[in-house]
Amino acid sequence: MPRRATAKGTATRRRPVRKPKRQPRLAEPARRLRAGTAVVLVLFSIIAGRLVMLQLVDARGYALKGLHDRLVTQPLFAQRGAIYDRNHQVLAQAVEAKYVFADPSQINAKAVASTADALRALLGVPTSELVPKLSRKTRADGSKDEFEYLARGVPISTANAVMALNLPGIGVGHDERNEVPGHDLAANLVGFASNNGATGDSLTGRVGLEEGYNDLLSGTDGSHTFEVGQGDLSAPIPGGYDETKAAHPGSSLELTIDRDLQYEFQQVLTKQMQGYHADFGSAVAIDIHTGEVLAQASYPSYDANKPGEYTSDQMIDANTQISLDPGSIHKAITLGAALQSGAIQPDTTVTLPGRSINKGGTNYTDTTPLDRGTKITLPGILAYSSNVGAIEVADKMTPQTLYNYQLKFGLGKSTKEGIPGESAGLVQPPSNWSGSSYGSIPIGDGVSTTPLQMAAVYATIANNGVYIQPHLIKATISPDGTSHPAAAPQTRRVLSPQVAAVLRHDLEAVVTAKGATGHRAAIPQYRVAGKTGTGLLVRNGSYAPGDVASFIGMAPADAPRYVIAVFAHSPGGEGGDVSAPAFQQMMSFTLQHYGVAPTGTAVPTFTLTQ
Repeated sequence: MPRRATAKGTATRRRPVRKPKRQPRLAEPARRLRAGTAVVLVLFSIIAGRLVMLQLVDARGYALKGLHDRLVTQPLFAQRGAIYDRNHQVLAQAVEAKYVFADPSQINAKAVASTADALRALLGVPTSELVPKLSRKTRADGSKDEFEYLARGVPISTANAVMALNLPGIGVGHDERNEVPGHDLAANLVGFASNNGATGDSLTGRVGLEEGYNDLLSGTDGSHTFEVGQGDLSAPIPGGYDETKAAHPGSSLELTIDRDLQYEFQQVLTKQMQGYHADFGSAVAIDIHTGEVLAQASYPSYDANKPGEYTSDQMIDANTQISLDPGSIHKAITLGAALQSGAIQPDTTVTLPGRSINKGGTNYTDTTPLDRGTKITLPGILAYSSNVGAIEVADKMTPQTLYNYQLKFGLGKSTKEGIPGESAGLVQPPSNWSGSSYGSIPIGDGVSTTPLQMAAVYATIANNGVYIQPHLIKATISPDGTSHPAAAPQTRRVLSPQVAAVLRHDLEAVVTAKGATGHRAAIPQYRVAGKTGTGLLVRNGSYAPGDVASFIGMAPADAPRYVIAVFAHSPGGEGGDVSAPAFQQMMSFTLQHYGVAPTGTAVPTFTLTQ
């Protein structure tokens, strides 16, 4: 301890004086309150400003974004129009069905395989096709893939079975599918319609009248857009966004075809073609007074309810889409042109130079042997189908005259009957003729036609020389049921009534005269006039092996009502052997079906040679 200083001068230490401790400054509540208040006010200002932005500026954008995420649009397919026969019997129609779809965004990645496996058997779609559609993905525009078609045109029972599985992300919607009640009945004529399973298109005509009149039959599709929440893909939110654009149904077609007649023609044609191992056949019936096509059959045919099981060749309409050299049935044009132009008279006879004639280095021979110097009549030329006689007749008129009448009869130009893809055929002007053309063209070789064009030629002869455009469409029917008759067919006079009557008379010799080629076309109690033919089939720009046998005839011959033309391509077939018997059965049925009684007049007798 330090000592204190004494009086004698000895210093002593002092205890240091400690400064008193500084008192801590007390808090100032008022100041802190003011600062806190300021901070809170700033925060509230920021929040309020943001709220103002959300409510007044960005509200629409956010609302639309949220709404967009909840909207679902489903197509409303327009009811496709039907196709009826002349008696309003259904040939093809659209029936109610369902489509099955997926929302991949609602399907767990681990459930894709099991979902595909569960749907595969019901939909008939391979798992390899289902898995990519069920898997989550982003579209090109950056949005989520929320809709994929899995199957179209599904029967309602199948759709119900799909929904019973209760699979997340799987739904169904209203659809339609094409149905042809008669399966192959008029299938080559009517065609079929189908939808694309991968897209949202409605039923679309693929071939035949379904294709040619697709715009009229289709109508206009609509849509249903609505707001959904989580869960049921097809259930709208009550009171949510909901907009419907109505679908407008298509119109229907009423054809000139008679379903019962069509059925009979197809049955007869198939039986005859199979009996002769033919690979192509056609038959067509025309009402000569109206130009209406009453039946139009093709062989082979197909089931329009299962088009995927057939080739495109089986779906063509043989009467309009196949080109052929008509052969001897063309001789009616040659004789008609010569008669109408005055080059020959009804009682003209032709002196044959022999059993053959040479033109441009090519010999044209008759199958019926007639000696040199034989005088053959016009009925004889037709009954014996004399090539030499027809060529001699053609030599009595100019090539331009024959060409002009080919055009007047409708050769070289589409009939515009109504079938898409109809062939126009081809006839050559005299400037394109070679030396052999003077022999081939008069007898129907080197002339490209369709069966329908040749049927129209004989319908013109039957109709007193007036050509009436053959046609299939009788009327269109609006969705409200109003019928609108089709435009009147084109008509023109080709032959005088007198010349047409001469030809009908002479063509009757083909069926009745001794030694004629068409005896198998005769119908008991009825008078029949017609012509056999043996031509060539044009396939891929060249002639196919074998012959096209044909018979075209009219009945009753003295008061014609109908013309029927039958063609068949078979290896080595002759004109009357294949198609004449088919004609006989078809015409017999047609006359009975429409109640046409025999006229009761006597069959004329003919002098074929002198």
